Amino acid sequence: MTIQSVSRRRMLRGASVGAAATAVGSLMLPLSAQAANRFSINDTDFLLDGQRLQIRCGEMHFARVPREYWQHRLKAIKAMGLNTVCAYLFWNYHEWREGRYDWQGQRDAAEFCKLAQQEGLWVILRPGPYACAEWEMGGLPWWLLKKPGDAFLRTRDSNFVQPARRYMKEVGRVLGPQQITHGGPILMVQVENEYGFFGEDLDYMRDMKQMLVDAGFDVPLFQCNPTNAVVKSHIDGLFNVANFGSDPMTGFKALDQVQKGPRMCGEYYSGWFDTWGAPHRRGSASGAVADIQAMLKANGSFSLYMAHGGTSFGLWGGCDRPFRPDTSSYDYDAPISEAGWTGEKFEAYRNGIKPFLQAGETLPPPPPKNPVVAIKPFIFKESCTVAAALPANALRVPSPQPIEQYDISRGLVSYRVTLPAGPAGTLDAAKVRDLAWVSIDGKQVGTMDTRHRRFSVDLPARSKPVTLEILLYTIARVNFGVEIHDRKGLHGPVRLGGQPLENWEIRAIDFDADGVLPPLTWSKGRAQGAAFWRGGFEATQSGDTFLDLSSWGQGIVWINGRCLGRYWSIGPTQTMYLPGPWIKQGHNEVVVLDLTGPRKASMAGLTAPILDQLHPELDLPRPPSKVKPALDGVTPAYEGQFAPGPTVQDVKFTQPVKGRQFCLESLDAFDGKQYAAVAELALLGADGKTLNQSNWTIAYVSSEEFSKEDGGALNAINGQASDFWHTAYSGKAATLPGAKHPHRLIIDLGAEVSVAGLRYTPRQGPDGVTGRIKRFRAYVADQLVKEN
Repeated sequence: MTIQSVSRRRMLRGASVGAAATAVGSLMLPLSAQAANRFSINDTDFLLDGQRLQIRCGEMHFARVPREYWQHRLKAIKAMGLNTVCAYLFWNYHEWREGRYDWQGQRDAAEFCKLAQQEGLWVILRPGPYACAEWEMGGLPWWLLKKPGDAFLRTRDSNFVQPARRYMKEVGRVLGPQQITHGGPILMVQVENEYGFFGEDLDYMRDMKQMLVDAGFDVPLFQCNPTNAVVKSHIDGLFNVANFGSDPMTGFKALDQVQKGPRMCGEYYSGWFDTWGAPHRRGSASGAVADIQAMLKANGSFSLYMAHGGTSFGLWGGCDRPFRPDTSSYDYDAPISEAGWTGEKFEAYRNGIKPFLQAGETLPPPPPKNPVVAIKPFIFKESCTVAAALPANALRVPSPQPIEQYDISRGLVSYRVTLPAGPAGTLDAAKVRDLAWVSIDGKQVGTMDTRHRRFSVDLPARSKPVTLEILLYTIARVNFGVEIHDRKGLHGPVRLGGQPLENWEIRAIDFDADGVLPPLTWSKGRAQGAAFWRGGFEATQSGDTFLDLSSWGQGIVWINGRCLGRYWSIGPTQTMYLPGPWIKQGHNEVVVLDLTGPRKASMAGLTAPILDQLHPELDLPRPPSKVKPALDGVTPAYEGQFAPGPTVQDVKFTQPVKGRQFCLESLDAFDGKQYAAVAELALLGADGKTLNQSNWTIAYVSSEEFSKEDGGALNAINGQASDFWHTAYSGKAATLPGAKHPHRLIIDLGAEVSVAGLRYTPRQGPDGVTGRIKRFRAYVADQLVKEN
C-alpha cells in the first residue's frame, strides 16, 4: 500500500464524516469535505491545500513550561524558522487518579493548540498512551501497577488496553476539535511511541491505531521509531518517521524500505537530558545545522527534540534505565534554553534554516528575553522533622508490599518494626525503590540505594528490644524499557540474619499529582536529620530567577505552595528555575524538604542557572568496590573481531552458554588508541531475541570517563544508543592502569541465563570517533569477579 492510497482513504473518511459530525461535549461540529482535504500525504510530499509543505517542527512540552510563558516560547519557535510545534500528552498528567481527568490551567492542552495556531504554527500531536520523554513512568499512570504482573504494560493485556482506550476516548473529546479537519492546527497524530525499541507485537500497534480512529481522529496517523527499528515495526496504514541524532541519510533510507512518501525525522536530538550525578550534556550546533540542512536539501522534514526543553516542574521528572533519575532541569542544551533565552545556538539554527524558507516567507524577530531578577540571600529559621510530619494513623502489615498496593502514589514512606535483643546481623530486603535511610531508635546505621542494588545494611548487636525504621524516598519511576514496571517502596520479605521480620507499621506522606505538602508544625531552630524547612523573601518586582540550592542536600522545593521540583547536591544542576509569574509581590514562602540536612540553611536567587557542577563527594556513602576480574581459567564464549564503523552488529556463539555474569573484554581499538567505548550492549537468547535487562547491574568496569563527559558504564546497558560507556581519557583516572587495554566491562545479569550471542552497538558518530572496539573476547560464567 502506498502512502498516497492511505491518504486518500483518510481523506475520504474525513469527507464522509463531514456529512455526520464530531462531538465536543454536547456540541456537534459539522465537517466539510474541503476542510478534510486541507492536509494530505502523497508519494513525495506533505501537501497543505494542495501545495508542498516541508515540515520544520520543534518539540515543546506545555507541561514543562509555565502557562504564562506558552506564547513567549511559541514565538521563539516561530522565529527560529519552524512552522510546526510537536506536543506530547502525558497520560498520568491528566489522569493521576483513575477516572479523574484534568485539563484545566497548566494542563489545558486545547488552549496550547489554539495559541500555536494564533502564532502561525501547525501542531503534531503525540498523545501516547506511552510517551517516554524523561517523564514519570513515561507518562503511564502509576495506578496501572496495582495490577499483577511485570510484563503487561504496552501489551494487549486488558489491564493495559482497557484503561488506555478509555483515556484515548477522553483525548479525542478534548482535542478532536483541534484537528485541521475541524479548523484547528493539528496536522498529524502519533500512535504510541518508539514501540519498535520495546516490542514486536504488531497487532498491539494495530490496536493502538484503532483506539485513535475510534476516538475521532481523522487526520493522518503516524508512528516513530529509531532508525534500526523502522523496518521491523512497520504496519500498513501508518505513516513512518525515523528518530535519530546523526546520519540522516541512513534514517531516510530505512524509511524508503517501508513506504513511498516524504521522508521525516520524528526526533532529531539537539542535545540530551541530564541525570543526577553525571556531567551536563551538550549538543553540537554546527553538527545539528549540517544535518538539518542535509534533510531539507533532500526534501525531508524534521522535528527538533527539543526546540525548547523547559523544566520538569513538580515531581514529574523521569528516570533513565536501569535506574538513573533525571534532573528537574530539562534544558536539554536546546536552542531555546530552559528559561526561554535565545543565543548563539538559536541563531545558528535560525541562520541554517533561512535559506530553505518558502518564497515570500520571512522570519519574525525572536521575542525579547523575559526579565530576570536576583534575590538576596535569605535564611530558613523554622523546621519540621519528617517524623513529626508523618500521619498518626499507620498501616499494619505482616510484610511490606509495593506502595501501589496501599494506594500510595509516591513520596516518603516510613517502615517501622520492633527488633528483639540479639547479635549483630545483616538486614536484607528483596528490593528497595528508591533510596532509604535505616535507623535504630532514631540513630542512622546505613542506607539502601537502588542505583547500586544495595538492599542490605549491617546492624549492630542489641541488648534490648529496639525500633528499626526504614525511611524511604521515591525519586521517579523509570520511563524507558521494560523497567517501566517500576513498583515503588520496600519490597518484602525483609530479613535479619536470614529470618523474616514481620508486623510492620507503615506511614506515608503521599505527594500525589502536584507535590502537595502535608500539614506541618513549625519550630524555631535547626532540625536534625530529614526535615522540612521554611523561609521566605520579599519581592518588589517580578522576574525569573534561579534558586541556588548548592548548600542543601537532597529533596524537594516549594514556592508559595507550588512544587518546583527536585534538587540533589551531587549535581550537575545546582539551581532551580523559578518563573517570574510564580513570584508574588510582597512575601513569598519557600519550603524545602531536605533528607540529608543542609550544610547551610540559606538560599538566594541567581540571574543565571548552574547546570554543570558535579559533587560526587556529597552522594550517599557507598562502600568502595572490592572486586576485580576473575577470568583466569575461564574459556571465552567467543573471541573475534567487530566490523569497523557505527553499524549495529550481532555475534552468535557456537553454542549457548549459561551463567549469571557476562564480560566484554576489549583487546584493542580500530584507531589504535587505548580507549574502548560501547553505545549499547545487549545479549541474545537462543531465539535471537534480546534478553531482559531489567535486573542487570555493573559488577566491574576497568575504567570510566566522568570528568569531560558522562562515559559511565551504565550507558552501555540503558537502551540509548546516543550515549555510551567510554574509558577514562582525562584527569587522574586516565593515568591509572585500568585506562589501557585490555578493558573489561562485567555485567551481573541478576540470575543465571542462557546466552547465545551478543548485540554490539558501537559508539555512534562520524568515522574517527574514539573507542570503537576491534578485537574482543566475550565470557559467560556464574562468577567473573572476585573480592580483592
